[in-house]
Amino acid sequence: MRNSVLIPLTALLILAGCTSDFIQGDQLDITLQNVIKTTSPDRSLDHYILAHSSDLTALPQDPNNPLTTAKVELGSFLFFETGLGTVPRSEVGFQSYSCSSCHVPAADFKPGRMQGIGEGGQGFGYVGEARVKHSAYEEADMDVQGIRPLTVLNVGYSAENTLWNGSFGSKGANEGTEDAWGVFDEATDLNYLGFQGLETQNIEGLRVHRQMMTPELAESLGYIEYFDRAFPNVPVEERYTNQSVSLALSAYLRTLTTTEAPFQKWLKGDMSAMTTQEKRGALVFFDKGNCSSCHSGSAFSATKFFALGVNDLDQSVSFREDEETLKKNKGRGGFTGREEDMFKFKVPTLYNLQGTQFYFHGSSKRSLEEVVEYFDKGLPENDRVPEELIAREFKPLGLTEQEKIDLVAFLRFGLQDNDVIRFKPASLPSNNCFPNADPQSMEELGCN
Repeated sequence: MRNSVLIPLTALLILAGCTSDFIQGDQLDITLQNVIKTTSPDRSLDHYILAHSSDLTALPQDPNNPLTTAKVELGSFLFFETGLGTVPRSEVGFQSYSCSSCHVPAADFKPGRMQGIGEGGQGFGYVGEARVKHSAYEEADMDVQGIRPLTVLNVGYSAENTLWNGSFGSKGANEGTEDAWGVFDEATDLNYLGFQGLETQNIEGLRVHRQMMTPELAESLGYIEYFDRAFPNVPVEERYTNQSVSLALSAYLRTLTTTEAPFQKWLKGDMSAMTTQEKRGALVFFDKGNCSSCHSGSAFSATKFFALGVNDLDQSVSFREDEETLKKNKGRGGFTGREEDMFKFKVPTLYNLQGTQFYFHGSSKRSLEEVVEYFDKGLPENDRVPEELIAREFKPLGLTEQEKIDLVAFLRFGLQDNDVIRFKPASLPSNNCFPNADPQSMEELGCN
């Protein structure tokens, strides 16, 4: 019954393409254009076109943290600056880690291993996959997260409320949740500052990840002039602080857009940017697979929360299984305390899924084939999640083997920007080694 409805719909779209003003291309391109337009809020392809990183006026931004070139430049250094790691649990960790310890450009700005390690780790490898526990640390003293970090690519397109549970940010989905701010998670009291989620999260993130900026540190690391250019209207006594760092980091992160992915080039008129198989996979994505009903934003992300019943990180190899970890397993409900929000997680971007082989909040799937198969079967695997909370959108899709292969091709290649390393600076004002500066990492990274 389902396929009998979709076939005439596709046929109608093909006929419509013959008389409408579409980008020229073969019939597959025209059909795909028509299908995409039916999913777009403004019925155009433009909805899915991402702003270029240099087009600051077009990028999504917090009105309380307007983007400037100077602010982005400062943030691009501070994201990788190991010199910020000045409040470690152990002396051996002093100034040895950075934000990029867990958001590695070569790993598509995600951890190169299943569970990210900030302070308390050593080593790097090639994409962060070889970072391991430092022998000087007890597991309880390590900076590891009980949930897989999200990529920061395209984060600006879902920055109003951030983290898997959307707990940070004063507006958007968090309007009406004020009764929970600071209750189930003390840090969410920061929402009263009025910033969007990304800016708020980074304020708290610096504390959680044991980083601290002071005027003296800014001077010693060579950042005074960069802060002065980025925040000329901030009083000097307030300028070289963690709040300024967080605003600069957020500005930089908002520029990390995957505009060089084949699908982005195709949207802008290059019909040869995607292969025929990737185009067929895109048709499955927007049509029979119904993927865009949840991944509905410009970056195929959304501030929506769904329970899919996938396994949690602590159900695999994990360094720490404490109350904080278990709270993260509750997803949105761990923030709001509401039963109807339990085990629901935010919709992540689907761009750049190649860099690592760990998927979902618990790293429970190890290939895109497994991810597609999980959605196609529509059967939850985590017995912690009550059946009544599973999203009604999560149900068997009935994809053919070829449709699944095509969909994987679109996800793996069509949405992959292979040049995100362009967002990594060549060096830092401090000349520190990055993203890690422990002796083992420095040797593996070729730092002096």
